Amino acid sequence: MRGSIVAILVTVVSVLGAIQEVNSDKDQPLSGIAIHKTTFHLNVKAYVKASPTVLGSNGQHSELVLVKYSSPEPSDDDWIGVFSPADFNASTCPGDNKMVQTPRLCSAPIKFQYANFSNPRYNNTGIGSLKLQLINQRSDFSFALFSGGLLDPKLVAISNKVAFENPNAPVYPRLALGKEWDEMTVTWTSGYGLNLAQPVVEWGIKGGESKLSPAATLTFGRNSMCGAPARTVGWRDPGYIHTAFLKELWPNSKYTYRVGHRVSSGAFIWSKEYQFKSSPFPGQNSLQQVVIFGDMGKAEVDGSNEYNDFQRASLNTTKQLIRDLKKTDAVFHIGDICYANGYLSQWDQFIAQIEPIASTVPYMIASGNHERDWPNSGSFYQGLDSGGECGVPAETMFYVAAQNRAKFWYSSDYGMFRFCVADTEHDWREGTEQYNFIEHCLASVDRKQQPWLIFIAHRVLGYSSTSFYAEKGSFAEPMGRDSLQKLWQKYKVDIAVYGHAHNYERTCPVYQSVCTTHEKNNYKGPLNGTIHIVAGGGGAGLAEFSDLQPNWSLVRDKDYGFVKLTAVDHSNLLFEYKKSSDGRVHDSFTISRDYRDILACAVDSCPATTLAS
Repeated sequence: MRGSIVAILVTVVSVLGAIQEVNSDKDQPLSGIAIHKTTFHLNVKAYVKASPTVLGSNGQHSELVLVKYSSPEPSDDDWIGVFSPADFNASTCPGDNKMVQTPRLCSAPIKFQYANFSNPRYNNTGIGSLKLQLINQRSDFSFALFSGGLLDPKLVAISNKVAFENPNAPVYPRLALGKEWDEMTVTWTSGYGLNLAQPVVEWGIKGGESKLSPAATLTFGRNSMCGAPARTVGWRDPGYIHTAFLKELWPNSKYTYRVGHRVSSGAFIWSKEYQFKSSPFPGQNSLQQVVIFGDMGKAEVDGSNEYNDFQRASLNTTKQLIRDLKKTDAVFHIGDICYANGYLSQWDQFIAQIEPIASTVPYMIASGNHERDWPNSGSFYQGLDSGGECGVPAETMFYVAAQNRAKFWYSSDYGMFRFCVADTEHDWREGTEQYNFIEHCLASVDRKQQPWLIFIAHRVLGYSSTSFYAEKGSFAEPMGRDSLQKLWQKYKVDIAVYGHAHNYERTCPVYQSVCTTHEKNNYKGPLNGTIHIVAGGGGAGLAEFSDLQPNWSLVRDKDYGFVKLTAVDHSNLLFEYKKSSDGRVHDSFTISRDYRDILACAVDSCPATTLAS
């Protein structure tokens, strides 16, 4: 199909031929497979065998499968695709144009690996094997051997089917802070629709009596997607997403919970038991530790899907977060969550990867371009980065305390912290609905009780010397700080944290591109400006800095990592930047001040006139 890629993508849902041109993001490994071009070359002398055939017999939701295969005509570009559901061969595909010849494969694999990955002599012997990790994704699996590489796939052999003992089981619980400080939400995924079972949570204070709470159930369909590949080769049924609201929690207390379903017989199907610590009440003076990062993505522990080594660092970040979990109270993943980019199976892969974290501490997210952006879908930017998802999976898979999850801005209180989370994929400029929310979030906090005011957004609305921002001359998102900097200054925002630029950078306390102090590490008294942080090194490919380092840029690091804020008490905050490779602190600063310092006037934050004048 000819014509510009943009024109094709806008009309992609109407004709099948358009599917063949879609490439939502060159770094999404699955987008490099031209599955729609598959031709059938089944060879009786070739085989693929997978074992064991039944997974999860001990209740586990992740298991290695041994895949053995042989081809009479081996080649270095042979590859194994993992498909789920197992019957991936289709005579027609959604959106087929009846006037053109249809493909017989219209579902991308959920993962893949080259046949010679573990046997360098495969090209000579034609025999190989792989150990591939599968997670419970509500359906069975099969494995297929292809020749012809990723761009001209030829189906040579198909394996037997493999399935989890209970594919519908409740899996991958993820906590989130509720709309009130004494509320925790728990969201999980299952294959049980409301016609099959009732979703429930059994929970209670550790050592005390438990009670049952019902859960709401959501899902979405192919037609909820805005374009390809999410609506075509990347579509996969997301199952059912359940959310329960655990209310009237005692502050700073340990709770246990398990998620499950009551089937028609009255019996329950439960997950394993988890535990979490409830939030302190706003202003409570206790040690409070929050981790923030963006742009992590996912990677496969078995090495599959990695022809471009994309996002391998996300496993390092995940490992360090798990290692530091006992010293973490909440996590904010501020956009570009898993880079599914329209390949829906990857959301399951991601929530499985973060389960040890998200099942234990609140895992809060923000909306990024790779979740939301799509032409004519209501996003501020008209890019193609969501691969046709236009925000729907992110808004459904995770709970946030937004009034309307399609407008992904919200506030969260955690003890001495107030977090104001913006949605950079919607308009934030003065006079907009989001601008009004941001001002209300900043203005309504009682700084005597919650002295640490943190602004969070995905795209850099403040300051970044990343090359693609420097080239624009704005050193931030164009129009980024034009409207917002007067709010940050007026309400004395301590720290603003962003992702999008895949690196780490810290500014001085800055206002209108000018440092308000020459101190670099130990800030005392009024800052008279906001410290801006880029923490976009969660795991996706790194971004270059410009050759020019502006005066406001104190620390730059082109590496993977995350930041941690520790509220020691009402007067002392510790900031740390840790690298994902070793978990060690590579940059830090402290803020020490009293409440009267917050009351003191800063530049442009005092009334122009007073009653005395």
